[in-house]
Amino acid sequence: MKDCNQCGKCCTIYGNGGLSASASEIERWESHRPDIFEHVSNGQIWASPITGKPLGQCPWLRKLPNQNKYTCEIYYDRPDDCRYYPVKIDEMIRDGCEMLEAKDLLNHKQAQKALDVLMADSRPPLDE
Repeated sequence: MKDCNQCGKCCTIYGNGGLSASASEIERWESHRPDIFEHVSNGQIWASPITGKPLGQCPWLRKLPNQNKYTCEIYYDRPDDCRYYPVKIDEMIRDGCEMLEAKDLLNHKQAQKALDVLMADSRPPLDE
């Protein structure tokens, strides 16, 4: 398994209504990050601060100039849905994640173990 190359596929796939945030995350944003909170509408992220309607893309995703790479402007305050991704090899395959290598596709069980080690600091352990 390769390290993330910031291709942005996960952010573009899930950043248009495919993410959620917990009540505690929303409360934290309201208290400490009003710039993030203004993109919450009726408990849903990412919405227009003006209309309250869902945005077509995460407002915090930025394409790096002259590169096929993306960065997150709220990386340290991003929702847990973002923080925990990727969780399963199958979702990485479905999403076209560029972290996968040919050997990962041949042995999903070993690839899942490698992913769990790689993501150990980012998400809670998976239930077996």
